[in-house]
Amino acid sequence: MRLATIRHKGSTATVRVESDHSGVLVDGYASVGDLLKQDDWYKVAETANGEKVTFEEKDLDAVVPAPSKIVCVGLNYANHIKEMGRELPTYPTLFTKYPEALIGPYDDVQVPDYANSQLDWEGELAVIVGKYARRVKAADAEGYIAGYAVMNDYTMRDYQYRSVQWHQGKSFEKSAGFGPWMTTTDSFEFGGELATFLNGEKMQTTPTDDLVFKPADLIEYISHIYPLNPGDVIITGTPGGVGHARDPKRYIGNGDVVEVSIEGLGSIANKTVFE
Repeated sequence: MRLATIRHKGSTATVRVESDHSGVLVDGYASVGDLLKQDDWYKVAETANGEKVTFEEKDLDAVVPAPSKIVCVGLNYANHIKEMGRELPTYPTLFTKYPEALIGPYDDVQVPDYANSQLDWEGELAVIVGKYARRVKAADAEGYIAGYAVMNDYTMRDYQYRSVQWHQGKSFEKSAGFGPWMTTTDSFEFGGELATFLNGEKMQTTPTDDLVFKPADLIEYISHIYPLNPGDVIITGTPGGVGHARDPKRYIGNGDVVEVSIEGLGSIANKTVFE
């Protein structure tokens, strides 16, 4: 099952996606995040018989527009760790992104003039939490995952490397396309390709099961630090092929389009607009 948040009649609404441009409204829920707060959210969505609607790419909002937490994982694909000259980690490297960074899967990324000199691409798989998780064991973690989506995680490398903390380069306002929808766990299998394209040129590629720390490992680790709420998002890391690690380095320019595609989840594409 696929669930999306769409812009509808001056507000937003949750849709059970039936095709890439049509679905059925899940009445009473303004977003997928709101729906996930219901204990029986899956049944509610599966049995919804609301208005049939059509939508275009521009109508898609961030699939969860306002999660209470967005937890990012750095250095989690083996090939990216190696290209950055690091050893495989013993524990996940965590940092945070705020909801204000999220935009729709086809919205423009607006980049201020003071942060556009080292703009990099990072295609990532996002895990969406389906129920309250506190001190969960990895063996039980699958039951706490609602589904998966695609994240287009723009990174301002100059800001990122101003200090040893990465957060400031990873959470710029309206810099992360998120969607196109949530695909529930029973409709997705790991192992397909994650690929990132810059103006149609493939820059990153890896199988999604190349993660050092799998979603279950991350649920266990994070939920022993703080609880995770329904609708919270874990961004699992990016594969090798980022622009900053190339020789010579390569960055995103004004007007460039970054597309991220994950087999089984769909693709998203954001145009870069320098202010």
